[in-house]
Amino acid sequence: MHGSQMMYAILIMIAQTCDPALTALFTPPHPRVGRYEVCTSIDPIEALAERAWTIEALEPLDAFGHAGPYDRFALSRLYGGRRVRVAHGWHERDGEFESITLLSPYPDASLTHLMPGTMMIRAVYPPSFLHLRRGPAPAASFR
Repeated sequence: MHGSQMMYAILIMIAQTCDPALTALFTPPHPRVGRYEVCTSIDPIEALAERAWTIEALEPLDAFGHAGPYDRFALSRLYGGRRVRVAHGWHERDGEFESITLLSPYPDASLTHLMPGTMMIRAVYPPSFLHLRRGPAPAASFR
């Protein structure tokens, strides 16, 4: 199995443990384009991140961003000065663009316990989004 095939197999396994409560906390309530899902795995971030992805340590508020309605004070208190290990990547599959963020350790939905393993925030955009982002094809090359 090739690296990209292994990642897709892992994503399928992770998709079986998606959590609507975490999705509601850490993603935009009404995305303009596409859809979001938040899934969790007992596997460490190193097992889920592709080799080309960089794993970095970030402050919790930087790692989880500002898109979701989660309690920022509760999240900061939960991590207690500890950093979150984060990896970002993307795939284009079946005409859709998938933006993936892996976070470890991750909070439970009550923001009272840090869980071992990895959280995956996945944003999936339709083919029309790719066309808009890329813009029209260039008319001609410059000489």
